[in-house]
Amino acid sequence: MDFISTYIIILTATFIAMVSPGPDFLITMRNALGVGRMSGIATAIGIGCAIFVHVGYSVVGIAVLISQSILLFSIIKYLGAAYLIWMGIGALRSQGWEMAVEKAKNKHKSLRKSFAEGFVTNVLNPKATLFFLALFTQVIAPETPKTWMAIYGTSIALVVGTWFSIVSVLLTQPKIRAKLSAMSVWIDRVTGGMFIALGLKIATEKM
Repeated sequence: MDFISTYIIILTATFIAMVSPGPDFLITMRNALGVGRMSGIATAIGIGCAIFVHVGYSVVGIAVLISQSILLFSIIKYLGAAYLIWMGIGALRSQGWEMAVEKAKNKHKSLRKSFAEGFVTNVLNPKATLFFLALFTQVIAPETPKTWMAIYGTSIALVVGTWFSIVSVLLTQPKIRAKLSAMSVWIDRVTGGMFIALGLKIATEKM
């Protein structure tokens, strides 16, 4: 398969996976609405940077090892599930968010922490691991040049980071934010429940 055809397939698959609600969307939404726009963008950048971790182990061939090792896959799966459940418990204990953007910016969560949450959420998400396994073991052939793989990986990271940054900007528009902030406690409860449900689903899924 040539470079352009593979590139189009990869970006199309990335778009479909990206717009489907999942842990990355939930953590971006929660930080953007609960802390502020820059926190959401920092989270988005963290998610984008985490893509390079997946690309890294795929390029060096670890993807094949994970696909053939039940133990290694299980370790990744349970780490991801535990992190999602931990995030969910934190969301369930939340008391809601400030409605005013200025007040929200004064909350104690730093941009570094928001970045780290986005990064860890994506790295420990088994769904992301499976996505890259599919790309680098099925779509991309063993003889694919490393330069092409680097371009594919960088493009995915940029697209993902840009998408979730846009999500953060849209969610922090004053009118949208005001309506959602009024329901912040319940949104936290729902997202917390979804984090826990996702974690439990991942933990109980068979390979």
